Amino acid sequence: MTVTEDESGREGADDEDNVDGAEGADGEDGAEGADGEDGGDSRSGSDKGAPDDGYVPSQRRLERERYRRTRARRATAIAALSTLVTGAVLYLVVVGAPGWPRARETFFDGQYAREAFPKVLEGLWLNVRLLLVCGAAVLVLGMLIAVARTLRGPVFFPLRALAAAYTDFFRGLPLIINLMIVVLGVPALRLQGVTVDPVLLGGTALTLTYSAYVAEVFRAGIESVHPSQRAAARSLGLNNRQALRHVVLPQAVRRQVPPLLNDLVSLQKDTGLVSIGGAIDAVRAADIIVGRSLNYTPYIVAGLVFVALTIPMTRFTDWVTARMDRQRAQGGTT
Repeated sequence: MTVTEDESGREGADDEDNVDGAEGADGEDGAEGADGEDGGDSRSGSDKGAPDDGYVPSQRRLERERYRRTRARRATAIAALSTLVTGAVLYLVVVGAPGWPRARETFFDGQYAREAFPKVLEGLWLNVRLLLVCGAAVLVLGMLIAVARTLRGPVFFPLRALAAAYTDFFRGLPLIINLMIVVLGVPALRLQGVTVDPVLLGGTALTLTYSAYVAEVFRAGIESVHPSQRAAARSLGLNNRQALRHVVLPQAVRRQVPPLLNDLVSLQKDTGLVSIGGAIDAVRAADIIVGRSLNYTPYIVAGLVFVALTIPMTRFTDWVTARMDRQRAQGGTT
């Protein structure tokens, strides 16, 4: 009985020691696991908080950027204030004029504006079609004339002389006179098979005049290409025609995109001149209402419609010009 009790006591003591040891081991393992987790968190935290490249802007740089932002905000505020003051002064000058009430009734009548707007828009479609067709014809004819003027060799002298005479004549002839000659003079000849449609004749006159301007733009672009480009193309085995097509013309056209877009903007406005031949475009539609009502508000409506149509192309031209200037300044392809 005594031995049994002693053995039982020893076994119990051993069991308690084992339990305590296991708990201690568990505690140490848990501590080590916690330490491992803490270490991992600290390492990951340090990795996340560390900068990628280690760059820290200097205090002087920060002050310079802060000064630039302040200067830009001040310039914007001054420009806005100046614009508001200028607009207010112009408004007071116009409204305070003695004849303003009569001018408002004659040029800014809301009733006639609402009447003219749908008809002006309907006529504007003719102007848009003329722009698309005449613009394409002007580019093609202008390119041909420019190439003819830049041909080399004595055998091409008659062609160069004709191209130069064409550009000199139509650049010097006022567009309105050209339109009158073509629109009114061609039907008077009564030629068989020749159209008398004022739209077609007016488009022809626009093409003749603007192709002369565009030809000079293309010629300037062709002559701006360095002769070494043509010589390099010839050294690679290209003939004159291939060098012109694959080397010279792509560079010339790329350089002359802004002035070409400016000519298209001018052509877009001048399509309204075909109304002198009786074509019902936006200007003619406004003119019909003015002749009936003796109120000039439809002209204002037609003018605003043309302005709204021209502004997007003008802004696009400015964007293209600025982009090419930046590429040229950075040494990129122009």
